[in-house]
Amino acid sequence: MKNLKKILLAFVTTTLLVSCSGKNQKGNSNESDLSNNSNKKVSSEIVSDGVIDLGTSADFPPYEFFDDNNKIVGIDAEIAQEIGKKLGVEVKIKDMDFSSIIASIESGKLDGGIAGITANEDRKKNVNFSDTYGKSVQKVIVKKDSSFKNPEDLKGKKVASQLGSTGETAAKDTYGEENVQSFSKNMDAIVALNNDKVDAVVLDDQVAEKFAAANKDLKVLDKELAKDEYAIALDKKNDKLLEEVNKAIDELKKDGTIDKIFEKYMDK
Repeated sequence: MKNLKKILLAFVTTTLLVSCSGKNQKGNSNESDLSNNSNKKVSSEIVSDGVIDLGTSADFPPYEFFDDNNKIVGIDAEIAQEIGKKLGVEVKIKDMDFSSIIASIESGKLDGGIAGITANEDRKKNVNFSDTYGKSVQKVIVKKDSSFKNPEDLKGKKVASQLGSTGETAAKDTYGEENVQSFSKNMDAIVALNNDKVDAVVLDDQVAEKFAAANKDLKVLDKELAKDEYAIALDKKNDKLLEEVNKAIDELKKDGTIDKIFEKYMDK
């Protein structure tokens, strides 16, 4: 009888444990489902598919470039991913010609673009722009053995720039459209300079320094040509996305994340 009681007691205890365990598991499962549903609801309010698709031009180190594993990395890429974390959405970055980014946003192929883009008045007609997250200046890169000391020395010379960039605008404003040759990729402009097809290249100062460091025959002129403020280009029809991205940028500035990202790549 005592053995029977022990068996019954063990059975009842086990049943209660299993039952309680089942309730806890079910409760946890429901909480997880609710959390997932909540995240999906929030993300769907920002972008319908829960993914922010951004365009970039991955020939713009240290802002965006391909690493040894053929992955797009750099200042812009990391800032984009940190924004995605803040918003609880996935961020996908697609490489393309710089000049195609704004048009791809307008056509609905992209939700936005992050590629060292300056928020000028002409672009604002077609896309929204986030708050700025970085500043830079346009500079001129030339061959070390050239006689050019200042940007003014290049008047009447052949100057290269990236198609659709603020460097192209600065170059045309300074040297005249007839003297500016535009390339889809910055690297192509640098190759043209190395091969004496052009006399100089106008581009972002930090990018110019990276190219000069990688090409021993090139140097960056000290004097700046123009100033830039970088922002994220976004779909003009999606004000909610603009609002949330600006909130995320503000938080990333305040907590020091953006400064750390800049320091990480500027020191390389």
